[in-house]
Amino acid sequence: MDFKTIELERKDDLAIVWLNRPEIHNAFNEVMIAELIRCFEFINTMEELRIVILRGRGKSFCAGADLNWMRDVAKYSYEENFQESLNLSKCFYTIYTCYKPTIAVVHGAAIGGANGLLASCDFAFAEENTVFSLSEVKIGIVPACISPYVTKRVGEYGSKELMLTGKRFYGKEAEHFRLVNKSLSGEEMEAHLLSVIDLLRTSGPRAMMHCKNLIFNIANKESLEEALESTARMIADIRASEEGQEGMAAFLEKRMPAWVKDRKN
Repeated sequence: MDFKTIELERKDDLAIVWLNRPEIHNAFNEVMIAELIRCFEFINTMEELRIVILRGRGKSFCAGADLNWMRDVAKYSYEENFQESLNLSKCFYTIYTCYKPTIAVVHGAAIGGANGLLASCDFAFAEENTVFSLSEVKIGIVPACISPYVTKRVGEYGSKELMLTGKRFYGKEAEHFRLVNKSLSGEEMEAHLLSVIDLLRTSGPRAMMHCKNLIFNIANKESLEEALESTARMIADIRASEEGQEGMAAFLEKRMPAWVKDRKN
């Protein structure tokens, strides 16, 4: 696929989505938002791709919204402004609901809306010298579209501290707030990333997809009472599936399941 602001790299079963505007620290605009939606929708259709990594080219992961785009948006009508904002919300939601496990690898800076990109991913790892800020209040606006995903990660009161102060903080504090799963030195980052990828590769591809759907439902849609039946039905269906049967047989026969043996690397 051809993109102007991002790059899709494929390595065996990995999809690496690069934010690719390094000259402006990968600040996003309406084009990048649309391309991210299209890219993640395409990845969902590619059965051979099992893991998705989101990274930034150059010195930063993402510096938030492109100032030129923000200047244009300020002149839009209410309806135009709403549609642009709706596309941004759709971008985060598309990443959050991606069928494959998603990993954000963050370095340099993650400012404003960039935190929506990383918080939408299943895993987020940051270099410890990365600077973070949810700085929208400093210019009189609010981090509205990113708030569902940031608040899922850091909770209500953590969100209040980060969003109301708009303060700057670094990787270890981001880990403390649970905005990222882990903060590491640059040298440790790639080794840790590879270790997580290796763990994911030993998990059933369809089982991971079903597991993401399970967590989505119980976290966002179902009451505990509703989950009584839906979770029982899900496990019954999956035990009877081809992958479920192979996984249980491999466990009982003390061998590796086919999805591990069939790996190319």
